[in-house]
Amino acid sequence: MQLKIMPKKKHLPAGRAPLILFLCQVISALEVPLDHGGKAKLLEDLVQPPTITQQSPKDYIIDPRENIVIQCEAKGKPPPSFSWTQNGTHFDIDKDPLVTMKPDSGTLIINIMSEGKAETYEGVYQCTARNERGAAISNNIVVRPSRSPLWTKEKLEPMTLQNGQPLVLPCRPPVGLPPPIIFWMDNSFQRLPQSERVSQGLNGDLYFSNVLPEDTREDYICYARFNHTQTIQQKQPISVKVISAKSNRERPPTFLTPEGNASNKEELRGNVLSLECIAEGLPTPVVYWIKEDGTLPINRTFYRNFQKTLQIIQVSEADSGNYQCIAKNALGAIHHTISVTVKAAPYWIMAPQNLVLSPGEDGALICRANGNPKPTISWLSNGVPIEIAPDDPSRKIDGDTIIFSNVQERSSAVYQCNASNEYGYLLANAFVNVLAEPPRILTSANTHYQVIANRPAFLDCAFFGSPLPTIEWFKGAKGNALHEDIYVLHENGTLGIPVPQKESTGTYTCVAKNKLGMAKNEVNLEIKDPTRIIKQPEYAVVQRGSTVSFECKVKHDHTLILTVTWLKDDHELPSDGRFTVDKDQLVVADVGDDDGGTYTCVANTTLDTVSASAVLGVVAPTPTPAPIYDVPDPPFDLELTDQLDKSVQLSWTPGDDNNSPITKFIIEYEDAMHEAGLWHYQTEVPGTQTRAQLKLSPYVNYSFRVMAENSLGRSLPSQPSEQYLTKAAEPDKNPMTVEGLGSEPDNLVITWKPLNGFESNGPGLQYKVSWRQKDGDDEWTSVVVANVSKYIVSGTPTFVPYLIKVQALNDVGFAPEPAAVMGHSGEDLPMVAPRNVHVNVLNGTLAEVHWDPVPLKSIRGHLQGYRIYYWKAQSSSKRNRRHMEKKILIFQGSKTHGMLPGLEPFSHYMLNVRVVNGKGEGPASPDKDFNTPEGVPSAPSALKIVNPTLDSLTLEWDPPRHPNGILTEYTLKYQPINSTHELGPLIDLKIPANKTRWTLKNLNFSTRYKFYFYAQTSAGSGSQITEEAVTTVDEGKMAGILPPDVGAGKAMASRQVDIATQGWFIGLMCAVALLILILLIVCFIRRNKGGKYPVKEKEDAHADPEIQPMKEDDGTFGEYSDAEDHKPLKKGSRTPSDRTVKKEDSDDSLVDYGEGVNGQFNEDGSFIGQYSGKKEKEPAEGNESSEAPSPVNAMNSFV
Repeated sequence: MQLKIMPKKKHLPAGRAPLILFLCQVISALEVPLDHGGKAKLLEDLVQPPTITQQSPKDYIIDPRENIVIQCEAKGKPPPSFSWTQNGTHFDIDKDPLVTMKPDSGTLIINIMSEGKAETYEGVYQCTARNERGAAISNNIVVRPSRSPLWTKEKLEPMTLQNGQPLVLPCRPPVGLPPPIIFWMDNSFQRLPQSERVSQGLNGDLYFSNVLPEDTREDYICYARFNHTQTIQQKQPISVKVISAKSNRERPPTFLTPEGNASNKEELRGNVLSLECIAEGLPTPVVYWIKEDGTLPINRTFYRNFQKTLQIIQVSEADSGNYQCIAKNALGAIHHTISVTVKAAPYWIMAPQNLVLSPGEDGALICRANGNPKPTISWLSNGVPIEIAPDDPSRKIDGDTIIFSNVQERSSAVYQCNASNEYGYLLANAFVNVLAEPPRILTSANTHYQVIANRPAFLDCAFFGSPLPTIEWFKGAKGNALHEDIYVLHENGTLGIPVPQKESTGTYTCVAKNKLGMAKNEVNLEIKDPTRIIKQPEYAVVQRGSTVSFECKVKHDHTLILTVTWLKDDHELPSDGRFTVDKDQLVVADVGDDDGGTYTCVANTTLDTVSASAVLGVVAPTPTPAPIYDVPDPPFDLELTDQLDKSVQLSWTPGDDNNSPITKFIIEYEDAMHEAGLWHYQTEVPGTQTRAQLKLSPYVNYSFRVMAENSLGRSLPSQPSEQYLTKAAEPDKNPMTVEGLGSEPDNLVITWKPLNGFESNGPGLQYKVSWRQKDGDDEWTSVVVANVSKYIVSGTPTFVPYLIKVQALNDVGFAPEPAAVMGHSGEDLPMVAPRNVHVNVLNGTLAEVHWDPVPLKSIRGHLQGYRIYYWKAQSSSKRNRRHMEKKILIFQGSKTHGMLPGLEPFSHYMLNVRVVNGKGEGPASPDKDFNTPEGVPSAPSALKIVNPTLDSLTLEWDPPRHPNGILTEYTLKYQPINSTHELGPLIDLKIPANKTRWTLKNLNFSTRYKFYFYAQTSAGSGSQITEEAVTTVDEGKMAGILPPDVGAGKAMASRQVDIATQGWFIGLMCAVALLILILLIVCFIRRNKGGKYPVKEKEDAHADPEIQPMKEDDGTFGEYSDAEDHKPLKKGSRTPSDRTVKKEDSDDSLVDYGEGVNGQFNEDGSFIGQYSGKKEKEPAEGNESSEAPSPVNAMNSFV
């Protein structure tokens, strides 16, 4: 069977089972390690066919002045012997005294320096290395001495040409081996300048697109440098003379090389393709390149010689095609197409690999190559064509593959694969070594590896065995399980740990197994903390002569030795006493201009190196700026140490305090498992402290951050610390707010406030719910629930007390035993109504109700209180027979009496009482009726004054809406009001209760009267309603000033009235005078300020057109409404035209507002005068006003 190691990397995640990494047995290319040292001793008893390890190049050009050394090195076990052929025949080195072979080597040394010539040994050499297991051969090495011939002598005539003509100076160097490097210089060995106009071609010739007078010189010299012999040959100088022509005729471009419109170019795969186009013309042409039907490869295309040469490196078959160069100037353009064909010498697709097989196994040698044209594949065995080699029944040839089956020890041999075409050949040796060997581990036992955390670790397990062993890796002596890591197993058995952590430390065991046995080896891995610069040097700008310091605080693994070195501009610090290196800082005193630069702190341990740099700038002295005060910078470099189950130590490095001392540090934590992204307060420590011992809760994935605080405020939070998951533990507390209430008469609903994730202390949080009746001997009944905060117990008696407990538990254990709380099962409606209900009427609006409490057992729930339902059945007077809505009064707790307020007097009421619990109401007590006594009535519903005449007024009214008893009579009081609002004598009049209309006679004409009207019952007088009215004026005396329709058809009085003495006329005249005065004042103001305030003029132009009468008291404009404005003059309202005033309007008449402007009105509402009065709460006796009487009332007083 053929063997081959697995692919180079195999990623295997570690699970809960022991870590076992397999290197499976498939086809393999395994060699016997023949290195010197310990590994060689382990394998000194093994045999291996020869392998060529070093040889001279196929085309070997030698320096004829030195000895010839043809290399051939090989390895094998036993060590191979060497022989050579020259030009296809055996080369007997013993017969040539100039030829020797190096000891334990096949390298030939031909001593031609003492005698002999290199040309004698020119030829094709091949080396053969042979031992008992087979023979390996080298390439055919063609040995040729280098040649640097001289130029042939020739006579060069001077060249003379006119300005602007093209010119080609030929070089034609001698043919050397290898070809020389060409360049043009003058007699002073200075390279001749080149440009777009003058350039050297690939063949060495010097091309001029057009000549200029400055091109005249006599020392154009072509040089050929032969690098192999370090010699330079030169051509005879060429003389060029340029004659200035009177006129330089410009011309379009033509190509100097290549000739014609098209040419061909062939190149081998992997070489550099160089294409050249040089054109002449005037002005000088510009050359650029394109590829027909394709694009030039971006990363492999280069332009040389001022874009006259196109180069493509690492050329491949895909670069074949037509390339076009275009030369262009102002007069035209030409192009040349170069057809490129890329051929290929043979190159490997799959070179044959060595096989180590055990007896009876199968295998194959595969030799695949490609080229253009396609190469032919031929096989050799131990250097002999396989067609004539000894027959081997285990081998079968199938084109480019040799298949082996059931190999035996005699099948061991070295096979050669030759792939060749017309452009070259490839030769590869591959052996088949048939061995039967148990596994051997070649890595030294107990190797100790030290690796920095998070940097790749590689644990070696070099092995050998035939058949090819499988490799297994274990961690720990007992194969301890690893979780959530990824390991990489390499084909040589090495175990890779890409990102090792602290927990990766330990002993690893490599086990190699095949069918012949097993071998194992242990190695130790130790993970070290990385070296870090936690306080880096900072950029500084200082003044000359001052002192500057760079801080460099380094944190490293305490088991490693730390070395800190300071550099300036990547060199050692000057040996100057001004530079002082302290533990954590570099101090530079008396800073000068030369001290400016980059200062680097380099921290080294045996395992890692870190560095940090800062730039120092030196400036001239300037005034010292005031310090800047700010909140602190955030702390950094948080580290968790002393990690225990319920505590951890957190340390940090403070940030800059920004010139204000840090007073305290605030520490917060995040629980990434339960409340990711939410930070909670943990603790705080004084500002002088940089570490804190933190108490932790179980089963919390902690991250911490620190904030610094000074007198100016608090810093931003630090970066979070590494996460720390504490171990799970049983809960240390039970749910709060445990309650037991029934939602139905036959259940008990137990509720509680669940613990949050932080309080769970571990996975698998559940609750043990327990209950039993309080007044019984029953055992506790328990159930365990999860992810709920309620449990319903069914089938319970109605309203029975229970003892309840809710205990938390998780996968680790139970919380402490909780205290029992009392609850009750569900309530039901009360069964019994209150008894012995009786009512005590206190007055017409208040009654007291008493009842006996119901038995507690009949309540069947928590007593909430009692409800009294009461309603008005009908009026005792039977005038208002309508059913009233029921009203409810609630009395909390166990009260057995209560007051019923807000009753209506002289009414018949009914009531009942019901007990209430948490479920609802019980049955009602029998209805109880009672009557309220009479009360005083409300005011009459409406009072209207109709049919006014010269000496009479008729009053109409509606009875009180709430008589509150039987009306006995009405009382009407009235009195006149003169022009100064003084009240005249009060007249009292009793009217029977059955009346709703009454006419007052013998009143004064044109006189205002105020009326007070109320009803009475046996309980007393009710609220009064007031109204005012005016008797009519003598129409004959007022005919000159009243409108024509006033008094039409009426009798005219014989008395004359002087209009000048009327109040309304005097008021009107005063108003007109006041308006004129206001207008004069406005005109005066506008005359003085009108030219300065155009905006004011516009405002005046759009002023409200309403006339604003002025108040008498403060000189301001009062309110006014024209006939189209229905707003009241003030807050009061005038009497309607039908003289009807309802009770709710009676308290808002014109006379209710003292010190106001009120008017008198005719029946049609026209304004006839002014008066002022005060609101009267009670009827006034007599006239107590000291104001002068108005003209109207003064006139009326003579009647």
